[in-house]
Amino acid sequence: MNYIEVCFEIEPFSEDIAELIIAQIEDLPFESFVVESPFLKAYIPQERHSPSDVKTILFGFANNGEFNVKVTNNFIQGQNWNALWESNFSPIVVGERCTVKATFHKGLPKCKYSITIDPKMAFGTGHHQTTYLMIETMLDMKIKGKRTLDMGCGTGILAILAAKMGAISPVHAIDIDPVAVASSIENSKKNRVADKIISLTGDASLIQASKYDLILANINRNIIVSDIETYARGLLSAGKLLLSGFYREDVTIIERASQEVGLKIVFVREMERWSAILLEKS
Repeated sequence: MNYIEVCFEIEPFSEDIAELIIAQIEDLPFESFVVESPFLKAYIPQERHSPSDVKTILFGFANNGEFNVKVTNNFIQGQNWNALWESNFSPIVVGERCTVKATFHKGLPKCKYSITIDPKMAFGTGHHQTTYLMIETMLDMKIKGKRTLDMGCGTGILAILAAKMGAISPVHAIDIDPVAVASSIENSKKNRVADKIISLTGDASLIQASKYDLILANINRNIIVSDIETYARGLLSAGKLLLSGFYREDVTIIERASQEVGLKIVFVREMERWSAILLEKS
């Protein structure tokens, strides 16, 4: 299948504006979004793409005085997906403790935990830095025997690591994107932990079905703030919530939202511009 990459160039760029545009176009049949400053990139099957629909929806942003959006379209041929994926994905190596790689990566150091992933689509695997921060923090935690949820699981990396670290089976992995859920299922099989992970399509409302010792959420700031009360309700007493997917300047906003729902910060980690926060339920 061929795809159209619709690039929204945002000036001045911010993730909040990118999220605002996604909210306006998400009813169109886009299958994936990638935020890469100064662009929001949205991917849609060629036969379902209607430039006029995009133009109509974005008309409300014209002359808003706060930001400008320029739209360009790029054709992506189906047989080029693998090459695009390989060129865009570099392995994650966390000391000698964990590697996250694709099947084509060779010569990496031997680690205690090795995770091999191949996503269903080549359009983004999450921020490299935030995945590193999540893995680094998980490796410092006692996860064996913990009831664990990977919220917004994407390709399933964090759920797979939790299963390999001895979390109570099954580890739950939830994502609103059915393509991501299919990728999580496939990757759990590839890493021989399929019997230890249940991957589900849905949003944070699914958390109400269970209680957890640990919830992992590598998502963007706006979703975290919107759903943090649900996360808190889903934690057992003294349960932990590990968050990333946001910039260091967002930490204060998330800290304030956390305090309002009875969560306290254990520590904050940073890598380049990105942050991760470990929270604990009182």
